Amino acid sequence: MVLSLSRSLGHNKSHRLFLPLCFNLCSIQLCISKITDQMSRRYDSRTTIFSPEGRLYQVEYAMEAIGNAGSAIGILSKDGVVLVGEKKVTSKLLQTSTSTEKMYKIDDHVACAVAGIMSDANILINTARVQAQRYTLSYQEPMPVEQLVQSLCDTKQGYTQFGGLRPFGVSFLFAGWDKNYGFQLYMSDPSGNYGGWKAAAVGANNQAAQSMLKQDYKEDISREEAVQLALKVLSKTMDSTSLTSDKLELAEVFLSSSGKVKYQVCTPDALSKMLVKYGVTQPPAET
Repeated sequence: MVLSLSRSLGHNKSHRLFLPLCFNLCSIQLCISKITDQMSRRYDSRTTIFSPEGRLYQVEYAMEAIGNAGSAIGILSKDGVVLVGEKKVTSKLLQTSTSTEKMYKIDDHVACAVAGIMSDANILINTARVQAQRYTLSYQEPMPVEQLVQSLCDTKQGYTQFGGLRPFGVSFLFAGWDKNYGFQLYMSDPSGNYGGWKAAAVGANNQAAQSMLKQDYKEDISREEAVQLALKVLSKTMDSTSLTSDKLELAEVFLSSSGKVKYQVCTPDALSKMLVKYGVTQPPAET
């Protein structure tokens, strides 16, 4: 702007004083922008420093990373807990895994769905499994679900308080049953916070999914109705246009006829039939 201004003014002596003023204004604006950038970097470089607004930027950045991951939905019903997760297929050349990517069994009575960085999730899942087995070895009974969730969230919180550590970029939906409170659903985030939910969503488009769950959830919902609701919400909030069994995982925690807690992952064939049954996807065309 200053160069074009100098060309238009030429060598007019009456306007020569205006050019140093323009250069001074530009240098001041450049200094202000540099100072602003330096101030922001002071607060988002470490997890142990609060910003003047009381924010921990690194923890918020970890939550943003989860927002780009495949979504997961959990619904609490009167006779079980339903977990549904979206598998992100990054390339057609990628070999599909035979094991589950979004659902993990922690103990006989507790399972979880994951959204975020899977390598971070593996560390925390192994930690939770060890804690559950230590409790069973010590007290000869399954670990209460909330106590297990709280123990794992204490570990996650420690990574936001001590210097040199990075928050875990993963959120969990925990589904379980114990003799104290029956079926339970918990959600936790990278900050170490957790809470009990009747229906919850994490990952991509979680706000839209949460609003749909708020509208359609009923207090006395059955497990079959919960599966239908979860598939319906995921079909409307997923980035993909078509919903197939290749892009989904579904797991349930419920009591068997003998009264034991059972964790069951739906097979791809059964999941395809469910999608057609509930009208979420069209049946394959006959050749």
